[in-house]
Amino acid sequence: MTAYPFQPPTPGRKEVVASPGKLWKQIPQDRRLEAITAFWEDEEGVEQQAEALLAIASRLRFRPKTVRSLPLDKKVRYLASLPAVSDSIAGRVLVSYHLRHQRPMLGAFLDALGIEHDNGVLAGDGITKPDQAKLLEAAAKLRAEYPPEAVDLYFQTLLSQDPETWEGLLEVLGGEVEQGQAEGEGR
Repeated sequence: MTAYPFQPPTPGRKEVVASPGKLWKQIPQDRRLEAITAFWEDEEGVEQQAEALLAIASRLRFRPKTVRSLPLDKKVRYLASLPAVSDSIAGRVLVSYHLRHQRPMLGAFLDALGIEHDNGVLAGDGITKPDQAKLLEAAAKLRAEYPPEAVDLYFQTLLSQDPETWEGLLEVLGGEVEQGQAEGEGR
């Protein structure tokens, strides 16, 4: 069973949503630490964890073997201190965070859309683009039940992972995605 895998941008298509790497830069430090802890403990993120180990080793001029043997709290702090991470690492961090800390919200959203899932994780190989009216209704319901910043991060994560399926969320987020993308580019 897979979560929302990061899908690289389609060549020739202008992206209007923030990439996972740009979302990473917008996450407050305390939430980023929670997300990174979930990432290091995620058994499905092995490939991105190896990439993260190499990024940390390169930045700190450590051997990868040394970084691998560090305690969890140090790996969390070192990864959080990197000025930027690849989209694949950031995407997996976001997915790990949502699966660890936001499963009830994920499940509630997918239930409201009538999408089959297993405790917030899509049950099939993929989904079809939700009906816009149903998507807007589900989004409004989620915003009424959960903190707006948590819902917005979830919606932005969905958009960054699969912009074609979730493009209807752009209407829900309004100009926030484009504004967040511009802010991420200015850093």
